[in-house]
Amino acid sequence: MRYDVDAVRSRFPALRAGAAHFDGPGGSQVPESVAAAVAATLTAPIANRGRVTQAERNADDVVLGARRAVADVVAGDPGGVVFGRSATQLTYDFSRVLSAGWGPGDEVVVTRLDHDANVRPWVQAAGARGATVRWAGFDPATGELAPEAVGAVLSDRTRLVAVTGASNLIGTRPDVAAITALAHDAGALTYVDGVHLTAHAAVDVAALGADFYTCSPYKFLGPHCGCVVAAPGLLETLRPDKLLPSTDTVPERFELGTLPYELLAGTTAAVDFLAGLGGAEGNRRARLEAGMAALEAHEDRLRERIENHVRALPGVTVRSRARRRTPTLLLTFAGRDAADAYRFLAGRGVNAPAGSFYALEASRWLGLGDTGGLRIGLAPYNDDTDVDRLLAGLEAWLAT
Repeated sequence: MRYDVDAVRSRFPALRAGAAHFDGPGGSQVPESVAAAVAATLTAPIANRGRVTQAERNADDVVLGARRAVADVVAGDPGGVVFGRSATQLTYDFSRVLSAGWGPGDEVVVTRLDHDANVRPWVQAAGARGATVRWAGFDPATGELAPEAVGAVLSDRTRLVAVTGASNLIGTRPDVAAITALAHDAGALTYVDGVHLTAHAAVDVAALGADFYTCSPYKFLGPHCGCVVAAPGLLETLRPDKLLPSTDTVPERFELGTLPYELLAGTTAAVDFLAGLGGAEGNRRARLEAGMAALEAHEDRLRERIENHVRALPGVTVRSRARRRTPTLLLTFAGRDAADAYRFLAGRGVNAPAGSFYALEASRWLGLGDTGGLRIGLAPYNDDTDVDRLLAGLEAWLAT
């Protein structure tokens, strides 16, 4: 099925400013339908959730609709969708409640590939409980995180394995299902950071084996908020701190205070936009699978164009090498600072930032210290003209 990138681009008002955006991994631009949903919710009658007044019903309908939308994105249960300010905030919240029963002798496994938001909360929670942190490294030459590397640090004392669905720095998509199977065999829970993966591929949390799966709508064309998805029965076993009069119902017991209704309405609109990318019929989950497949093919084609070109440029090293990965490339330059490339490209209207992007452990493991490199990340609205501008800009910078 043909991916109509021109039709997609026409729906993004931000593109009218003229920049070519390769900064999607840090946060995508949003289509006009998302902005309209946010505005409509803010200007309609709204109140705390309930079913008596129209304002109460509006709020309740927005929340329930957003739970269904996120559940469709990850093939999860709407009753297990928890909303929060960000994936980082939610992971800290869950690290506190999950570690409540840990103690000396217990172990938690984290990886060198992960964003720090799926590392530091677990390291700090383990430290507070006297538990031990076990580290799983990836191969810096290939970017691959082998299931065996995780299996080697598992034991019958492992309580949780935290692993990324895809690296936001180099794009690696590890075999999460194999890793979670090993974790479950050891009797451990799994917490999968799907923030980067969800923007680029159809996700099925059950197939991944994720007990907890986190994602951020603002990475897949939505507003700034975060989600954790888990089985409602699992959430029922957890007792987070909360206010006495607040509900104890799952998933609401994990959502502290009033939810940002306008952002949740925008989240539903973003999911509906993604479901339309493939032009398929059927229920929203089926349309999402088709849409994400069409998007993945489009993004991979552009990635291959960029990758084939930059590999031939003098002094350029492509750090993204895993067999299976998102359309995300990390570049470094012999004897030159990636931040200079970032600034040069920005001056030509090409947004491709430099840094380690909170994937501090991955950057250090690659031998790049805290500096990282130039990250080129594709999104649904990128086209061949954007790629042309990027490649011409890189060539011009290298010639200076």
